[in-house]
Amino acid sequence: MTQVKTALASRGSFQGLPKGPHHTVQLLLIQSVDHLGKQGDIVHVKRGYALNYLLPQGLATIATNHHKRMVEKHRAKLQEIEKARLATLRQLADAIGKQSITIEANANDEGHLYGSVNAHEIAHALKQAHFNITTDQVRLEGPLKELGLYTVKIHLHHEINAELKVWVVPTVVNEPTDKAKSKDKTDKPAEKKPAEKTAEKAEKTEKADKK
Repeated sequence: MTQVKTALASRGSFQGLPKGPHHTVQLLLIQSVDHLGKQGDIVHVKRGYALNYLLPQGLATIATNHHKRMVEKHRAKLQEIEKARLATLRQLADAIGKQSITIEANANDEGHLYGSVNAHEIAHALKQAHFNITTDQVRLEGPLKELGLYTVKIHLHHEINAELKVWVVPTVVNEPTDKAKSKDKTDKPAEKKPAEKTAEKAEKTEKADKK
């Protein structure tokens, strides 16, 4: 697929892009792009989007008759590769759906977080679990601000989303163990009882009188 995309993207210059309606440019999609179109579609986009993203990334090329014929020629190959990619993404979605991650956060007694848990922290936790997910793929309706269990959508493809379970739990504070507490008590000199103090004082007084 890389060779096909490179061949399509390398032909022609980015200068003199075919103009579309409303100050847009006309391109041919080499690969399906979310919220834009499917592979082989003719699309109209803003010039900056074309020059800064679609063309450099090899996702689209100038919509010439030659390029259209190339896409048609390689369409079966590209569709086969895309089908395999979608199958892999569906497997990934299933794996993420069976996964749960735990994120510690500082919270008050009512369970309200002093800060919040955001997409960056969730993506980082997924990477720790060996899932290569970017922050942009974590779709939150808003930051998580309370302790509890959440279901978070992970966007893998315009046709595929996964649901991830996210536990937000209070930060664990290490406390001294029972053994350590027992040692602390042992190390301290035993405090004498009132009766022992009185007897000791009387003994000292008696010795002083004898002198």
